[in-house]
Amino acid sequence: MKEKNWSTSLEHEEYEHDRDLVIEDAIKAVRETAKGFYVNVVTPAGFGNPEDYLTEILLFQFGNEVDLQYIDQCGCGGHVLRVWKSK
Repeated sequence: MKEKNWSTSLEHEEYEHDRDLVIEDAIKAVRETAKGFYVNVVTPAGFGNPEDYLTEILLFQFGNEVDLQYIDQCGCGGHVLRVWKSK
């Protein structure tokens, strides 16, 4: 369990062409985040804004245990979705 704010990079190599793997590992990252902290999930540029394919899945998995915010597209092209583990 990570008891700190952290980031996970799911934007390169095998992730660039496998949206299911991005989703799977994003769920794992949220599970690994302790209550009261957040994880920045960095997703591939090619999949577009993660609000369009990832937010709904994370809310389904974690319900009111999480709060989500799209931060921005980073300079490297990926997108950052911040997921707070609130409960």
